[in-house]
Amino acid sequence: MKSTVTRRTFLASSAAAMSGLALLPARAVEPFARPGHPRLQLSLAAYSFREFMKDGERGRNAAPEPGRQMDLFQFVDYCAEHGCAGAELTSYYFPTDLDDSFLLKLRRHAFLRGVAVSGSAVGNSFTDAAGPKRDAQIASVKKWIDHAALLGAPHIRVFAGGAPKGMSPVEAKTNCIAALEECGDYAGRKGIFLGIENHGGIVSEAADLLDIIKRVKSPWIGINLDTGNFHTDDPYRDLELTAPYTVNVQMKGEIHPRGKEQQPADLPRLVKILRAAHYQGYVALEYESAEDPWKAVPVLLKTMRELFA
Repeated sequence: MKSTVTRRTFLASSAAAMSGLALLPARAVEPFARPGHPRLQLSLAAYSFREFMKDGERGRNAAPEPGRQMDLFQFVDYCAEHGCAGAELTSYYFPTDLDDSFLLKLRRHAFLRGVAVSGSAVGNSFTDAAGPKRDAQIASVKKWIDHAALLGAPHIRVFAGGAPKGMSPVEAKTNCIAALEECGDYAGRKGIFLGIENHGGIVSEAADLLDIIKRVKSPWIGINLDTGNFHTDDPYRDLELTAPYTVNVQMKGEIHPRGKEQQPADLPRLVKILRAAHYQGYVALEYESAEDPWKAVPVLLKTMRELFA
């Protein structure tokens, strides 16, 4: 009898903890405390093959030669065949008539191929003033939170946006923070993180991104760190400053300091930055280089896998 009561007590307390996780006291985002050793898990973003994706609002961008198009199921197969632990399934390449049955079928396929859905990514702007346009942006992100929950994706990349014409950066930041908190609350109830990317606009500089992330009150908001997106005087230093707040990484093959030509990224240095921040999570190759991805992506994945070991 005693063991039954103890087990029931444990289960009840565990359930209460899980149900209350999204309802943690609101506080500003802080660097994530991650005990143990850094752990980098290899993933690949579907955006890497954007010119060859068949479906979705941004699919069929070109008419590639036979055998060089793929849908999301084939992309998962590609990830499995190239030793990726995860696949980042960019929202742009889902069918425009997306329904639950498609999401469940894709989730089943990924599981059977031994590939985790590491996350998804949406296109949005959170800087608009209150009104229909802003409401539509928030509704779209919430819709994808629902999709991600069914798909089994623990993370969604979101954008901040730029300051609309006539709006000060301060006001744009305030609007962004409010939208992040609303969507973060909704995402938390589904067990999903939202990662705000350093993607130009009001988060072009590390200081502005950190200002926003430190003021957002949600335990389900972090940074989606794109290693190629700081076009600043010292991108590596800015990556060091933002890495402790990171919940997902998109790694690029190039880096572009302000006032200089684009140059190959120092991948060992990028990995060192992530390890120094004690990062534990997915690092998705998001390939944007000029070389044919069918040739270049396998080489970069191999290099990343060796660096992560």
